[in-house]
Amino acid sequence: MSTEGSLILLGLLFAAGWFLLDSARSREIAIAVCREACGRRGFQLLDETVTLRGIRLRRTPHGLRLQRLFSFEFSDDRVSRRPGSISLLGTEVEHFVIAPLRPE
Repeated sequence: MSTEGSLILLGLLFAAGWFLLDSARSREIAIAVCREACGRRGFQLLDETVTLRGIRLRRTPHGLRLQRLFSFEFSDDRVSRRPGSISLLGTEVEHFVIAPLRPE
C-alpha cells in the first residue's frame, strides 16, 4: 500500500473512531438530560429506551454540526409507558418533548 493510501486509511479510521466516541457521548448526554427532566416531574425514565432515531448535518452560525434525534420512554404512574424525544445539536439540547399527560 502506498504512503498516500495509508494516510487515507488512517484518516478514515480516525474519523470513524471520533464518530463512535462522539455518538456515545451524545447518548450519555441525552440520558442524563432525560433522567433529570423526568425526575423533576416525578416521572421514571426507562433508561434502556433512549435510542438514536436520526442523525444529520446542520449548518449553524458556528459551522456544520451533527444533529441527533433520540426517542425515549418514561412512566408517569410506574405502570404505563409514555413517549418522548430529545434533539441534540452537537452536545447542546435543541428540543425536549414529552407526551402530554392523560387527564385524570
